[in-house]
Amino acid sequence: MDKLIHIGFGNIVNTGKIIAIVSPDSAPVKRMVQKAREDGMVIDATQGRRTKAVLVMENSQIVLSALLPETIAGRAKITGCPEEEEADE
Repeated sequence: MDKLIHIGFGNIVNTGKIIAIVSPDSAPVKRMVQKAREDGMVIDATQGRRTKAVLVMENSQIVLSALLPETIAGRAKITGCPEEEEADE
């Protein structure tokens, strides 16, 4: 089973299903979130706070989080490549 990580306010996601963790500030990401909202594919885990990270999932769903992308990536420990971790051992 893949690792589960906390993305804020008691919400948890499966790291094995995450494709990308991006900042919501760029226009392309804003358009992607808006399109996903229209299609009913957004999971808003911000609890009314400002969106600071957008998680793109395998099944085309978008998860919005109030935590910074760096914080989520650190919790998921996906900042490094698995090949690099194996080389260190």
